[in-house]
Amino acid sequence: MLTPTSRLVAGLGASLPSIAAFNVITLEYAEGIVAGAERAGLPVLLSVSHNAVRFHGGLAPIAAACRRLAEDAEVPVALHLDHCESEALVRESAELGFGSAMFDASRLPYEQNVAETARVAEFGRGAGLWVEAELGEIGGKDGAHAPGVRTDPAEAAAFVAATGVDGLAVAVGTSHAMTDRTARPDDALIARLAAAVPVPLVLHGSSGVADAGIRSAVAAGIRKVNVGTQLSAAYSDALRATLGSSTDPRAALAAAREAIAERVAQLLAVVSSPIDPQS
Repeated sequence: MLTPTSRLVAGLGASLPSIAAFNVITLEYAEGIVAGAERAGLPVLLSVSHNAVRFHGGLAPIAAACRRLAEDAEVPVALHLDHCESEALVRESAELGFGSAMFDASRLPYEQNVAETARVAEFGRGAGLWVEAELGEIGGKDGAHAPGVRTDPAEAAAFVAATGVDGLAVAVGTSHAMTDRTARPDDALIARLAAAVPVPLVLHGSSGVADAGIRSAVAAGIRKVNVGTQLSAAYSDALRATLGSSTDPRAALAAAREAIAERVAQLLAVVSSPIDPQS
């Protein structure tokens, strides 16, 4: 069932400490993500990045497919626009049924980031769009894990107050596009950020974190976990293993879709595990 992101976030509590957003690149990704969520019996976010929009030559076609899958799903499914650098695209996403958007102005000087993000957040409040922003360099495409690349709690609190965003992606030691799971989020920093910031914290670059590290980050205060590269690796491995010399890609695409569903179900169980207050 198509569900506003704000409703999923509002439902977070001790029994469901965090939610997951999985990147959609093709229709098979979206189908696999929804199938995995149904298998797990848990809500999920279909996340379409600005890069995926460029790949498809626009948002509308992939948005229509995602929306229909969400409407027909047996579990709550929200649509999310990820790492968007265009205010116009954020506005279009709201018109197409998206419940949330991550507006990424993190590469801009701080004051400009605040001004542009505040404008988008104001639009989001009027359009029923849950708006996420980023403060601190998450890294990935420019050499991640650089010393000192972290979000400052005091600056984060001031940023949220100045912009009015609904969620904040923070730099706590993870990186985009990692193919091994060796990143270790700074749980102490996450806890400090959670205490300082009155909105949900978002972990980007989660593919590079082992299951135990994700659970620990959620226990420390992460409320939304973004996953992309793990799905692409599972999809690509299954595609290569099955396609062979066949000129009919359907068997290989079905295997790739199933690989995504299996990994989504596994990760949703990790992300949604109840927090043990004694741990």
